[in-house]
Amino acid sequence: MTQATAFIALGLLFLLGLAADMIGHRTRLPRVTLLLVLGVIMGRPGLNLIPDPAIEGFAWLSTLALSMVAFLMGGSLERARLKAYGRDILAVSLAVVVASVVFIAGPLILFGVPPELALVLGALATATDPAATHETISAKDREKPFAGKLEGIVAIDDAWGLIVFGLAIVVAQSLSGPTGWAILFEAFREIGGAILLGMLVGFPAAYLSGRIKRGEPLRTEALGIVFLSSGLAMYFEVSFLLAAMTVGVVVTNFARHHRFAFAEIEGFRWPFMVLFFLLAGASLDTQAFLNLGFLGVAYVGLRVVARLIGGWIGGTIAGSPPVERRWFGPALLSQAGVAVGMALVAAQSFPEHANTILTLTIGATVVFEIIGPIGVVLALRRVKAASSSQDADL
Repeated sequence: MTQATAFIALGLLFLLGLAADMIGHRTRLPRVTLLLVLGVIMGRPGLNLIPDPAIEGFAWLSTLALSMVAFLMGGSLERARLKAYGRDILAVSLAVVVASVVFIAGPLILFGVPPELALVLGALATATDPAATHETISAKDREKPFAGKLEGIVAIDDAWGLIVFGLAIVVAQSLSGPTGWAILFEAFREIGGAILLGMLVGFPAAYLSGRIKRGEPLRTEALGIVFLSSGLAMYFEVSFLLAAMTVGVVVTNFARHHRFAFAEIEGFRWPFMVLFFLLAGASLDTQAFLNLGFLGVAYVGLRVVARLIGGWIGGTIAGSPPVERRWFGPALLSQAGVAVGMALVAAQSFPEHANTILTLTIGATVVFEIIGPIGVVLALRRVKAASSSQDADL
């Protein structure tokens, strides 16, 4: 791709992002969903107007965008929020992860899917996309209890998902051959290493925050912290998402001027998110996904059911208000980069199922990225309406 073509492609992509903003304001549809749909229309599945080299740069861009989102999600785990909503966050996140495995792997096995493949697909379904969730929640809604719980849940459920994924791979391999306990060890190493790395970067960052320009962390300072943690995580082959999130947790709880750092990232990330969601839609191989037939439909349908059941069970255990229990599930449908990363590992572990695993995960990710933000918006509106009704009755 020539330099001129690259600039033309970038200009058109940013203008598509602007169009999504305009349509979103007029229709009240989530702009994340609109960006993905526009990506599907303009990319390989549709008019094929986005150059292939731009789409091939999606992996690098997704790391960049998700690092910033992970840092912001870590910032949502303040002591005050954890004290107020910790029970809900823990119960719902664990219940949704367990339900995703049980209510996907079980029925798929009954439908005749090989047990090892069914287990892997159930584990892949545990991942939730923090980016789509965060982008869909408005600044005004972010102060409400339900939105606070959602951000806390999506911030930590990928950690549970990685643990469950490691266990599922071990069990699946024991069904088809020698057990690879190294996979489970690797999952714990990735999680523990990411958290340790995040703390090693986070505590010095929290202490130094706002000292270059007294009381006001610079944008370059905030970006340096985020990208350093992600780069080191990739170098040491641990989760860059968990590392960046851990930095966010440490900074928000220990930095004196922590809010400035998050405000700098918040104001900078959107152009990258525009490219991220557009290219995610543009990269979908529609025909390969449709060729999966029943398996693709069953996976999508069962994951929706699993999220509804898991959200309700977790909310019940936590003692959440009844309306929140009903809407946790619809608000947790999004699925993104972590699932694709796990799919790449699973494809290496089960080469005989590699094509099915990768095609299904990528296709389902785009589907859930389109419908997931709609679920978040509906959930926020219904919970808000129910809360307003209760306040009026009082």
